[in-house]
Amino acid sequence: MADQPFDAASLAWTKQDGLLPVIVQDAATLRVLMLGYMNAEALEVTQRTGQVTFYSRSRQRLWTKGESSGHVLELVRMETDCDRDTLLVYANPRGPTCHLGTVSCFPQAPGSFLAELDALIAERERERPAGSYTTRLFEAGTRSIAQKVGEEGVETALAAVVQDDAALCGEAADLLFHLQVLLRARGLSLADAVTVLRQRHAAR
Repeated sequence: MADQPFDAASLAWTKQDGLLPVIVQDAATLRVLMLGYMNAEALEVTQRTGQVTFYSRSRQRLWTKGESSGHVLELVRMETDCDRDTLLVYANPRGPTCHLGTVSCFPQAPGSFLAELDALIAERERERPAGSYTTRLFEAGTRSIAQKVGEEGVETALAAVVQDDAALCGEAADLLFHLQVLLRARGLSLADAVTVLRQRHAAR
């Protein structure tokens, strides 16, 4: 994927009679959600409103994803491929993307489970459902969550030295989960930590 400034005027509109295929990807989980088409007007509306809008080839008109269901795609950013004849749209989906009620139109499309878990933890932090272990963690406070992360870190290190692979993976999973809860308790997310890793990697 070419990482170049987005310039609508330079897109290769003439290759497919004024339409460009558009791949939509969840900005958080990177799961591929759907494929649609845009003409120049749909692209302009998408950029102006912040809601992903397509051109329907069957209905011969513009349509904004979620205009009937309310399950809109909120634009995060866009980029083009190297030939500038295809768009990749990163969006935040508000509800299922597929008309069948599934997250993606591609049932087996891979995504980041840690990002999905992070979104669920954020939801638990906002809504605090009764009976949820995550709710109990948040209500105990940051200091208590930090202590739990410390305990899980020690248990992970011990498992690496004296236990089998299954035990190590189990402890590592516990550590990752509680670390995500701790970050969220401080108003941060796993993506913030990943950003630091990416910056460090780029600097090497």
